[in-house]
Amino acid sequence: MDRDVGDVGSCSEGRALLDQLLDKWTMLVLKALWDGPLRFNALKHRLDGVTQKTLTQCLRRLERNGMVERRVIPVSPVAVEYEITALGRSLGKLFVSVYMWTQAHRADIVEARAAYDERNAQQEAA
Repeated sequence: MDRDVGDVGSCSEGRALLDQLLDKWTMLVLKALWDGPLRFNALKHRLDGVTQKTLTQCLRRLERNGMVERRVIPVSPVAVEYEITALGRSLGKLFVSVYMWTQAHRADIVEARAAYDERNAQQEAA
């Protein structure tokens, strides 16, 4: 990888941002919000397996980083809605590229995993 683009490894803020962007929930939350704003519970229902705590933490990080906007809806009871921002949308091409890469290399990954598992099983048997 070209180190001229900056040494992200030496910058704690850069590492923290990369950690969040590469977190599975970040990608899934942004994808769920892509077509429009959602209330917290609607978002939680779209994300199979996410806990309330994990989703809350993810949304707070996304909001802090400017990728998601939180809006309080003054109804009774009070509701909260989340919407992806222009900054969050700017990740779209990157996420599509990552998705396309996974589709193009899925068979290679499955093959590599099988070979790894076989090698480890032989080593453990010895």
